[in-house]
Amino acid sequence: MEKWEPEETLAPDWNVAPTKDVYAVLERPLKDAAEPRPVRQLRALKWGLVPSWAKSPGGGAKMINARAETVHEKPSYRRPFASRRCILPADGYYEWVTAAGERQLEEKGKRKRPRKQPYFVTPVDGSVMAMAGLYEFWRDRTLPDEHPRAWWVTCTVITTEADKEPFGGAARDEGPGSLAEIHPRMPLVLTEDRWASWLDPGRTDPDDLLPLLAPPPSGLLRAYPVATGVSDVRNNGPELLEELEAPEEGTLF
Repeated sequence: MEKWEPEETLAPDWNVAPTKDVYAVLERPLKDAAEPRPVRQLRALKWGLVPSWAKSPGGGAKMINARAETVHEKPSYRRPFASRRCILPADGYYEWVTAAGERQLEEKGKRKRPRKQPYFVTPVDGSVMAMAGLYEFWRDRTLPDEHPRAWWVTCTVITTEADKEPFGGAARDEGPGSLAEIHPRMPLVLTEDRWASWLDPGRTDPDDLLPLLAPPPSGLLRAYPVATGVSDVRNNGPELLEELEAPEEGTLF
């Protein structure tokens, strides 16, 4: 990491929701730098991608995920996939068990509600998860150039088919045994050997980039049930990550 600006750091967020600021690692030339080479940076981006051509930022909250299978061809993601890729580091993510009917809608790319028992998915070895993402710039033409909100920098998380193999680590006596039993999709987690290639803005050929979208090896992640309080974005604290011995009574699984 070559750029670190403490004034941009974020307080711990235990319940990240769409439109919130999130950490992102990316490579871009530094503004006003004498040498215009890409520099690896840590930035705060707004979660929910707003395409550069959008008339307003209102649709960003709906564009929090991009499917790995189509990210190279969808109009909203095609250009950032070619040259504006990032890594979104996190301790893990929450996912809610998807019932059978909801799962069918999810597999068709449709929204579903309600969700049930929440789980926290995190690396088995306690490391930081590196999720593949895209970022984009959007100019608010209603504001002057010098206005601090004249430019929006937003991002989305790339997802892939959920791992069907058993979780890594010790097996639980109750509940799902794999990510696919919780939800049909998962964030695309990048192993360390792919970080440099993914962040390299000089790599712009989709055919060269598509192999990087392969799912990670099985067994890297585990999941455990957490309290349903995480389902309310107003709740935010370390207690949301506390592992339950079993799913809460009355919830699926």
